Amino acid sequence: MKTKTLKKDKVNIITLGCSKNLVDSELLSGQLYANSIDAVHENKKIDHNIVVINTCGFIDKAKEESIETILRQVALKRKGRLDKVYVTGCLSQRYRADLETEIPEVDAWFGTMELPLLLKQFDADYKKELLGERMLSTPKHYAYLKISEGCNRMCAFCAIPLMRGVHVSKPMKAIIAEAENLVQKGVKEIMLIAQELTYYGLDIYKKRMLADLLKHLSDTKGLEWIRLHYAYPNKFPLEVLDVMSERENICNYLDMPLQHASNNMLKAMRRQITKEEMEDLISAIREKVPGICLRTTLIAGFPGETKNDVEELKTFLQQQRFDRVGIFTYSHEEGTSAHDLEDNISSEEKQLRAQEIMEVQQEISYEKNREKIGKTFKVIIDRKEAGRYLGRTEFDSVEVDNEVVIHSDKKLMIGRFVNVKIIKAYDYDIEGAVV
Repeated sequence: MKTKTLKKDKVNIITLGCSKNLVDSELLSGQLYANSIDAVHENKKIDHNIVVINTCGFIDKAKEESIETILRQVALKRKGRLDKVYVTGCLSQRYRADLETEIPEVDAWFGTMELPLLLKQFDADYKKELLGERMLSTPKHYAYLKISEGCNRMCAFCAIPLMRGVHVSKPMKAIIAEAENLVQKGVKEIMLIAQELTYYGLDIYKKRMLADLLKHLSDTKGLEWIRLHYAYPNKFPLEVLDVMSERENICNYLDMPLQHASNNMLKAMRRQITKEEMEDLISAIREKVPGICLRTTLIAGFPGETKNDVEELKTFLQQQRFDRVGIFTYSHEEGTSAHDLEDNISSEEKQLRAQEIMEVQQEISYEKNREKIGKTFKVIIDRKEAGRYLGRTEFDSVEVDNEVVIHSDKKLMIGRFVNVKIIKAYDYDIEGAVV
């Protein structure tokens, strides 16, 4: 590719948003590398001349962050510090026409499924034989593995189908091959991700195949932890839990966004499930996998939400006692069915409700962490920071969950497993010593 510089091109990939975007960026870097083009993730040295920004367009805050990032890179281009700025991802997919007009300095815009077109900007060929081959941007001991793309659900608040399209499962053979390749690179933990993990296989195998996929993946030698993210509660395939309880390397962990617990809100959100059905499902999950860690995500401030709805949600949390909870404030998204509703709750009130809900969960989290004192857990070492080691149990995923602060007189290897006896508990973290 011709640019103003005489140096060989170096591409910096900036990733915003979710882990699914991260995988897309890793696939892009793998393709560039295969075409003999130097690519790095989140380069701090600023010795690159080209930037690709992989954007998020999920909610207002994510869109703002994406726009601000684009503008910063465009400013560097104006100063002559960059030759090219390319933008891809969800924001670009959704608002390309408007963005092309508003930020003309960007050299080209690409959607979520246009990797071959993006590669043409570098005179590079999309190499189909590299399916699943990527340059990891995570520490080498863990990686995300995307098993499908898109979503067939039409939840009232969600714009994902507008940006990612309908659900498309990746063939099982390709997923297994990718997992084996990751393990050969040193990966010990794989986090399975999708817009809806539990829908896997319905499109290409005509039945839900997540349980079968897990059986095959758990047979991968050297793969010590498999973690499940983003299950959907409606029509949850309970056979997945049988495999989880049978296989030691499948973490007793399930990330299942519920979004709310008031039937009024669940109906308005088009979640296709009632609070009572969710309660029955949670009971069945805990019965099949005793001690399982349940993580969920909630939304505060959906149009029409009342104080009674918030109280019902808080009571639900107190009764169900989830191990991990994340919360978003409602974002009014164009193109969704909820956009026709009046966004009648102020931003300040949404934040207050979210804080109120999380205060309930904070107390639950602290109590659950206190219960771990005196017990010993298998912990993976993620990093060393400020003279101490930080790791995770099988009940904790990367970035979103608790960490274990580890004391050790001996040097610990990053990416290795150690047994840690818990000695202190905090709201969202625990502390222990290597046994």
